[in-house]
Amino acid sequence: MKVSVIVPVFNTEKVLPRCLDSLINQSISDFEIIVVNDGTQDKSQDIINEYHRNHPDIVKFIIKDNGGLPDARNRGIAYASGEYIGFVDSDDYVEHDMFETLYSYAKRKELDIVRGTYKDIYIN
Repeated sequence: MKVSVIVPVFNTEKVLPRCLDSLINQSISDFEIIVVNDGTQDKSQDIINEYHRNHPDIVKFIIKDNGGLPDARNRGIAYASGEYIGFVDSDDYVEHDMFETLYSYAKRKELDIVRGTYKDIYIN
């Protein structure tokens, strides 16, 4: 497994599909998405279930009591099998080649850690 992407989720049902779509459609091969339900109280788990059902080889999920963002990320790390681990917040979305670009750069330069840039985008 090249990359494990961890997505902590807490009450983001309105934006979660966009996030998961951007991850499902990554250009990299051999990756997994670990969605961590951090005690969400909305319909986010229904969305997670749908993505898991439609992409069982890629999307895995964990359900846990609310413990906050660091706790959710750490829980995801415990289940990750990738050579590299990436984090995406459930209210964010990424370019289709983000993880392939980061992975290729890390391998080419023999790096343990890489990071990309980001843009703030506001709905209004």
